[in-house]
Amino acid sequence: MSDLRKVIIDEQEIEVDGAMTLIQACEEAGIEIPRFCYHERLTIAGNCRMCLVEVVGGPPKPAASCAMQVKDLRPGPEGQPPVVKTNSPMVKKAREGVMEFLLINHPLDCPICDQGGECDLQDQAMAYGVDFSRYREPKRATEDLDLGPLVETHMTRCISCTRCVRFTTEVAGIHQMGQTGRGEDAEITSYLGQTLDSNLQGNIIDLCPVGALVSKPYAFTARPWELTKTESIDVMDALGSNIRVDTKGREVMRFLPRNHDGVNEEWISDKTRFVWDGLRRQRLDKPYIRENGKLRPASWPEALSAAAAAIEGKSVAGLIGDLVPVEAAFALKQMIEGRGGVVECRTDGAKLPAGNRSAYVGAASIEDIDDAKRILLIGTNPAIEAPVLNARIRKAWTMGATVGLVGEAADLTYEHLHLGTDRAALQKISEMDHSDQHDIPGVIIVGQGALREADGAAVLAMAMQLADAAKSKLLVLHTAAARVGAMDIGACNDGGMEAVAGADVIYNLGADEIDIADGPFVIYQGSHGDRGAHRADIILPGAAYTEEPGLFVNTEGRAQLTLRAGFAPGEAKENWAILRALSAETGAQLPYDSIAQLRRALVKEVPHLAKIDEVIKNDWQPLAAGPLGDATFKPAITDFYLTNPIARASQLMAELSANAKARREEAIAAE
Repeated sequence: MSDLRKVIIDEQEIEVDGAMTLIQACEEAGIEIPRFCYHERLTIAGNCRMCLVEVVGGPPKPAASCAMQVKDLRPGPEGQPPVVKTNSPMVKKAREGVMEFLLINHPLDCPICDQGGECDLQDQAMAYGVDFSRYREPKRATEDLDLGPLVETHMTRCISCTRCVRFTTEVAGIHQMGQTGRGEDAEITSYLGQTLDSNLQGNIIDLCPVGALVSKPYAFTARPWELTKTESIDVMDALGSNIRVDTKGREVMRFLPRNHDGVNEEWISDKTRFVWDGLRRQRLDKPYIRENGKLRPASWPEALSAAAAAIEGKSVAGLIGDLVPVEAAFALKQMIEGRGGVVECRTDGAKLPAGNRSAYVGAASIEDIDDAKRILLIGTNPAIEAPVLNARIRKAWTMGATVGLVGEAADLTYEHLHLGTDRAALQKISEMDHSDQHDIPGVIIVGQGALREADGAAVLAMAMQLADAAKSKLLVLHTAAARVGAMDIGACNDGGMEAVAGADVIYNLGADEIDIADGPFVIYQGSHGDRGAHRADIILPGAAYTEEPGLFVNTEGRAQLTLRAGFAPGEAKENWAILRALSAETGAQLPYDSIAQLRRALVKEVPHLAKIDEVIKNDWQPLAAGPLGDATFKPAITDFYLTNPIARASQLMAELSANAKARREEAIAAE
């Protein structure tokens, strides 16, 4: 039960929870308090002293507002609410003093510092500092650290706010950074000179309030005021992290996270953040037609008429890849099924049942993990499949949740019970009595690795039965950003991939994770020259996810929109527009000429896709139980960095993948 207290802040009386800190109470009152070390999602350090305020009637010195709670304030002599001042002469002098101390050893790097223009130290020195310096001694300098290929360090700029240490320890779950030394010799360092081993390490770049930690790939390439900023959604995994795409001219310069408490909070994985160099390489920028075994460039009219001629009178099947927006999948489905063909989005063979949303999405939201006290992972390694979701599970673990894993043993960054690796272990858990856990909130997370074997449907049925028995919520963790949206529009068939293999012509819409056997004629539409393009007889160049507006449905069933941040290279076109043009060429024109018309047709058929940024409550329909096999659970992803064509085109992702492989193969010394 909340303990409400009245407090007067700058002559404004507000009522807040007594457990709130003064800095939070000031924010409730709409008053901004400067800070360097305090961060809403990290523990309180209280070491930068920038957030000092005056507590009337308290000690005759300023108090750190981040480390004092409202309930600790003393009321007035007649029981009046306590009074806090944030703009008194005492506070002003204290802030100027703190700022002067911070700047004593800070180098004059602003003209060449990557943080320039979006630097907390710059902004707060302007707002709260003084315009002169009394310091004449030489400045202290420290050596830079090597944290790996992602984070560049300039440790002379460091103000020891310890945000990076707290993030890596508390959120990322690695213990490689800390502070050594005392007084003037205190410095942030990595233990034994280690490079960071985490899929979330790039977030310390955003957290650093000065230019001590900056992005190594982005260094010296652009200034914040030169960039065009576009809000979008990430497609590197199925979490649907909210991101901001920063472009300079036609080039994507960087990806940054946007805050969304229901999805990614304010973190993104390293693949999401650094994959932008893959958008520049290996791009398909003109149509190609294969003649005499070799691909030759062609014009759009020529390529479209060749594709239409290939389809004419033949049995056609469509494949939907992992990065395809719902609009393009919908257009392909209408075009192929209009010709009596079949489409399939479950290209990895996952046994996801069509039409039963509670089985291919589940009934849990990502936010349910926060309140869960019991979490069971089946056939998944979230540290690789969805690192930001894994950080959320870690947060629940730090709040007292117990985590169990059925599947391959893995380092999940938190303690968990390894309950077995095979179907027998799952069977054993399902046969237990769970009646004593009905009042304890729980979440069961099923990975795609558990659903790919022949008995995938039986595994999913057992997970649903287990959720019923333990009164837990089920979440199906997908690895492909396009999968849930494609399942929502019914882009699947009863025969699965076997039905596709029997077609004369396969229209491959960005499916690069599979090998298509010799025989069928293949039309490939996608953005990169990856596996799908190598097998193709006709290539139609499409836009990547930053180059067209699109709808993506994340792993919990939340529909979100990507926006165009730049234009596709060369003659590449938006994916839905290519399909619309081809349909006209085949004589069965699709009934829309703009993406707005296409979305109207889409929403008419699947109404819940109009509910942007909402998690829809699914009707719970447990599957009929089937016989389990005896296979062990294998994770869906083995190499975190090389899961899709954009990532495989990235030099940085290739380097990170090689580093991770070398780290795994290192001989471990006997202890």
